[in-house]
Amino acid sequence: MILVTGATGQLGKAVIEQLLQKTSADQIAALVRDENKAAYLVEKGVDLRIGHYDDTNSLDRAMQGIEKVLLISGGDADNGLQQHYHVVDAAKKANVSCIAYSSRSMQDPSSLANGLMTRHFETEDYIKASGLDYVLFRNILYMDTLPVFLGPSVLDSGIFLPAGQGKVAFALRAEMGEAMANVLVDAPCKNQVYDFTGTQAYSFGDVASVLTDLSDKTVTYTPVDASAFQSQMKQRGIPEGMIQRIINFMTDIKNGQEAGVSTDLERILGRKPTSLRDGLKSLFLL
Repeated sequence: MILVTGATGQLGKAVIEQLLQKTSADQIAALVRDENKAAYLVEKGVDLRIGHYDDTNSLDRAMQGIEKVLLISGGDADNGLQQHYHVVDAAKKANVSCIAYSSRSMQDPSSLANGLMTRHFETEDYIKASGLDYVLFRNILYMDTLPVFLGPSVLDSGIFLPAGQGKVAFALRAEMGEAMANVLVDAPCKNQVYDFTGTQAYSFGDVASVLTDLSDKTVTYTPVDASAFQSQMKQRGIPEGMIQRIINFMTDIKNGQEAGVSTDLERILGRKPTSLRDGLKSLFLL
């Protein structure tokens, strides 16, 4: 039986949707905080386990009868790393045979500007030290985040980001979830690491060119420095914490952290991942 944590989140949903295509629903369990948000999973026959990362007793209960656990990152909670540790500890206590984790694909984890990313690799280290067999899914930045980073008026105002000429091997969240499910069902759990990226890395200049082609509007990319970007965001009323988070993301992109390309996603999907052009067409409804 496979337990997916964070099951009502976007990545969790994508994983479970593919698991339902590959195995019977009675072999799938979902850890959720609010059962009311998971009614659709019950309808599909998925076994709900109610609990959350801060409640170790609920995690112990959730692990009963589980063979494999997919720990989906808890996001940006202040105690997010400790939450991950709780899940790993519960899995070890329950003697699960495999723990998988949704990590991040970065070129050099030792030199990250975005401190939130370091907890992924600290979690990896904790999993390795647990003695459990593991699978690490290192996912590239979701292509799905582009509408958020570019803003709702990008086709008219262009792209202004402090990312320099840095590139990202964007891939869609749904395809990463599909690949993760494929591995959980079909591949051995023998301390494997997968880098799930697109087949090519793109700059925001490339993104602007594709949007220009798709929209018949001239979309430009203007690299700006961090201070200028910060001033712009303040004028738009964006909270300071959010501004700094975006700057950290963009600094890592500028420094080439997200530029690595792997064939793992293509191999596990059995097809080429969605291209930047097709992804942007769908995401921006062009």
